[in-house]
Amino acid sequence: MQQTIRFIKSADGTRLAVATSGQGAPLVKSANWLSHLEFDWQSPVWRHWFRFLSAGRQLIRFDPRGCGLSDWDAADLSHEAQVADLEAIIEASDLDTFPLLGISQGGAACIEYAVRHPERVTQLILYGCYSEGWAQRGDESRRHGEALVELIRQGWGQENPAFRLLFASLFIPDATTEQVRWFSDLMRTTTQPEIAARIIECFGQINVRSLLPKVTVPTVVVHARGDARIPFEQGRLLAAEIPNASFVTLESRNHILTETEPAWARFCETFNECMGVSPSSSTGGAAVPVDLDELTARENAILRLVAQGAANGDIARRLFISEKTVRNHLTNIFEKLGVDSRSRAIVVARDRGVA
Repeated sequence: MQQTIRFIKSADGTRLAVATSGQGAPLVKSANWLSHLEFDWQSPVWRHWFRFLSAGRQLIRFDPRGCGLSDWDAADLSHEAQVADLEAIIEASDLDTFPLLGISQGGAACIEYAVRHPERVTQLILYGCYSEGWAQRGDESRRHGEALVELIRQGWGQENPAFRLLFASLFIPDATTEQVRWFSDLMRTTTQPEIAARIIECFGQINVRSLLPKVTVPTVVVHARGDARIPFEQGRLLAAEIPNASFVTLESRNHILTETEPAWARFCETFNECMGVSPSSSTGGAAVPVDLDELTARENAILRLVAQGAANGDIARRLFISEKTVRNHLTNIFEKLGVDSRSRAIVVARDRGVA
């Protein structure tokens, strides 16, 4: 799958990088930080997200100002500017109606957009989001936020990766070594330390709680119970104060869900339900097989471990084979099941009682 990148200008002249991938009805994803359209596309931290969101849809996403391929030197990094950027992206994309996906602080911009333009948003999906920034949640949260800002200013650009490893643990505490390395590299690729600190300061000032009762579009709130970055209570608050919102709890500590964890498969199921995608179409257009007889004994064993959330390295060690052999088997499994990703194979496996 390919993506195309173009540039537009926001109302204040800031250039924003916009990526489009997939074909079908549009899905707009609000910007979240950290972000780099090209780097994310290849990263094991994010690539499964964008492959999944682009399957059977036209995914439209963008780097926020101060980040990635968008202008880094923007004077205004506020929430208000982020909302204006989202409006500019949507207008430039010539869209009529569309579902809107918010992740992390991107959810606040989505909420504000949905309140301003309810006739255009068919569905609002909020994952790991909040209505109150860290400076709005009490003294303890404020102290933690201020400490993080100072750590970013001092440690972001250092050759010693200690700070970046600490930062990665806030977003993906259960990540693999490879994912942590990619996330650390993403930090240095995305923006400069001072800009990153300013962005985090602006996040602290976000407060759209008063808008929650005004949301009229169908809304689903998804939040990981152990989210180490955004408190679970923030997700509960969104679901409680947005009229008729549904709330889905995921069992994970990761703010960015990894491809091998069961919570990712659950997120995919929830998202497809929101989009009205049937199990057969969620497997890439092929029907879910009636049985798994086409799989060899080895392939069945690997699929069972995948459905349990095991990573390729874990599977290799448990079955005394190489990771390359595991990948080769997975390619065959995907082909036989008629799926194009690990998460979809997990959905099929669980539908068939493989766990």
